[in-house]
Amino acid sequence: MQPGVGSKPHSMFPAATTSFPPRAGRGGDRAWRRWDESGQGAAAVMPPITKSRTNLKRKCAAPVTALASRDRVDVPTAKRRARRRSGQADPATLPVDVHTVAENRATLPPSGENPDGAPTRSETQISQGAEGRMTMRIVALDLGAKKTSYCELSQGQVVHRTTVSEVESLRPLLGPDQPAAKVAIEACREAWFVHDLLVEWGNEVVLVDTTRSRQLGIGQHGRKTDRIDAETLARALEAGRIPKAHVLSPKRRELRRVLGVRRALVEARAQLVTTVRGLVREQGGKIPSCTTGNFVSRAREQKLASCIAELIEPLLVLAQGIDTQLANTDEQLAVLCAQEPIIALLTTTPGAGTVVAASFMSVVDEAKRFHSAHQLESYVGLVPSEDTSGGKRRLGAISKKGNCYLRSLLVQAAWTIVRSSDKSDPLYLWAKKLEQRRGKRIAVVALARRLVGVLWAMWRDGTVYDAQHLAQQGVRGLHSAVQSLELQKEKLAQAAKKESVKHPHIQSTAKARRSSKTPAVKAA
Repeated sequence: MQPGVGSKPHSMFPAATTSFPPRAGRGGDRAWRRWDESGQGAAAVMPPITKSRTNLKRKCAAPVTALASRDRVDVPTAKRRARRRSGQADPATLPVDVHTVAENRATLPPSGENPDGAPTRSETQISQGAEGRMTMRIVALDLGAKKTSYCELSQGQVVHRTTVSEVESLRPLLGPDQPAAKVAIEACREAWFVHDLLVEWGNEVVLVDTTRSRQLGIGQHGRKTDRIDAETLARALEAGRIPKAHVLSPKRRELRRVLGVRRALVEARAQLVTTVRGLVREQGGKIPSCTTGNFVSRAREQKLASCIAELIEPLLVLAQGIDTQLANTDEQLAVLCAQEPIIALLTTTPGAGTVVAASFMSVVDEAKRFHSAHQLESYVGLVPSEDTSGGKRRLGAISKKGNCYLRSLLVQAAWTIVRSSDKSDPLYLWAKKLEQRRGKRIAVVALARRLVGVLWAMWRDGTVYDAQHLAQQGVRGLHSAVQSLELQKEKLAQAAKKESVKHPHIQSTAKARRSSKTPAVKAA
């Protein structure tokens, strides 16, 4: 092999990727360069290549591609230079066939016309697709005492808003002549009326649980208006994040309305009694203890000063009128309770009268909608509040969630059991054992919680209260208990002896109710 000019003899693989520093004395200041380097200097240092050397390079080393120029490729000079390096011929020097160029040109149709047989749209656009039910509209209503806000969404965008003073004004938007909509409303006083009206118009109504509305974003960032709340409910409904509330049946609603009237009358009478006693004590007098039904007559029997007697007389007149209205309300309640056989079964429980059993039924509505007694106890708000974190469990007072009126009635029923004369009842014995360890107040609340489980199990199984069986197996044994007809008859007869508090001026009404076929049970 012949050495190159002014250089060392070449190795077997001349396409080395490293460059060597210049050597003094041989080759002068010229440096060894890479063979694939571009520029004019590369040709001066490359040795003359012979045929044998070319063949050797093809066999022993991969061909080296020269570096591309930094010029733009669309420049004609750069294109020709690239073709020369790759060994291609310059198309400018090739003969051009005019007929071939004309044949290769695309024949385009005139503007505004389509080729024959060519579709104007793709097959996917032409096809009708799967036929399914029409998507319901997403609507949310924020019900208010004076105005109601309306918000409708479509694919995440608000398409319509309005504010009306009455729900009937929404007929042009949600009426029977309009497409069906899925409407979300919060549980409130007028929720049942609005629910029935919208369902009658052909819409699907979702009742929102207001105890969990904070998790939807209502009232976040310190901004809460009817307009924002309606939009927040609509977006939660579209995303499927609505916490649903139970819709009471029409019979339970009527029962709850009558119980609400009775509660208002009882509270008003209690307030009047407290006020009259305070006024009398202020002047040094005193009214002896008595039942609320006999309070008016006992107050008038007392020898009070004329000024005090004249002062409290208007209040006594109101209290006497409330007694009359309360007696009429008890009549209506007895009629409604006679239509529910479950109430008669629930009154066989110690401490539970007509009012407690009716209130329990009006709140629960259906026993089977709760999987266990503990769920119902939590629903009523008689379970301890909990703040557990980091592996440390913290239990506090009862949560006090749910219906406060039913919870107060259950606590009163528990106090009745604790003060009962039947010392052999298992509920009484259980409460007394707990009282020794935790105190009377905690024992009473715990007894009220256990009473919820007993009432729920009796309602679920359709059985009466069996003290002997409860003492042996507890509340869970009521599910598998097989009670005889004789036992049920005996317990129902005992429950019938729980007479309601009789007022002096309605003795005849009470006697007529006891003589009827419907058992007269305790009203409080």
